[in-house]
Amino acid sequence: MLESMTGYGSAERVENGVRILAELRSVNNRFAEIGVKLPRQLSAYELEVRDLVRSRFQRGKISVFIQLQAERDQSISVVVNSAKVKAYRDLLETVRVEAGIAAPVSLEHLLKFSEIFDTETGREENSGWLWSVVRDVLPEAADALKAMRRREGEELSQDFEARMAGIEATLVAIRRLAADNLEQIRNRLAVKVEGIAGRDIAYNRERLEMELVLAADRLDITEELTRFASHNKFFLEELHNSESGTGRKLNFLLQEQLREANTIASKSQSAEISQQIVHIKEELEKIREQLQNIE
Repeated sequence: MLESMTGYGSAERVENGVRILAELRSVNNRFAEIGVKLPRQLSAYELEVRDLVRSRFQRGKISVFIQLQAERDQSISVVVNSAKVKAYRDLLETVRVEAGIAAPVSLEHLLKFSEIFDTETGREENSGWLWSVVRDVLPEAADALKAMRRREGEELSQDFEARMAGIEATLVAIRRLAADNLEQIRNRLAVKVEGIAGRDIAYNRERLEMELVLAADRLDITEELTRFASHNKFFLEELHNSESGTGRKLNFLLQEQLREANTIASKSQSAEISQQIVHIKEELEKIREQLQNIE
């Protein structure tokens, strides 16, 4: 099953009058890139958050947001963080002296730093129980994100299947055109050989006929059409592969399909076949653009 790299997931829980919200947003990226934004009382758990999210996703740029909000009917107890007040006061005093400013450090200056106040949930001693709740809520948000990514992946899979069916139909038409075209090429070369044979010049007929056969073989696209059909088969099978890394495998197969299309275009002597190949390449390019969003 395909999984897109674009999606959103969230989960929340209320504990001890605090609403704990986890949000995950994902966009396409070549590798797994995880950004985390945590309340300061949970900053010590950033590595654990990254590991938890990384264990569920192989690719994508994923932004993780954890928010803490007091319930409306819950009174908020605010306390002064004495250690931070002293630290900021000393820092400002140092700046004042170094800058040669005569005015003393005032309360107004200290109030610029919101960190000097803590709510009860913001106190460091509460980080333990907060993390225990986040550790339960975050996987729920990750599961919601994965579900959305898979729904979008299913939509893309259906689009890929429809386009591949159109490409298969075009290849069948090209195979019929190629059979007639190859016979026309052989007849045209044969006429040229007969024209040379009618001239009063020395030549090796067997060598000339051999070159005729080789020229016809060089213009034969049967082998390319067979390989193209094989790549299409593997592409469709990979669409329903549940293993990780599907996006990379599909990209590889798509490159091989484009390679065969280019070879057919270069070997074909038919304008009609060339037009059909242009259509196929347009469809493959549309698939390639969408594949950039597959995990």
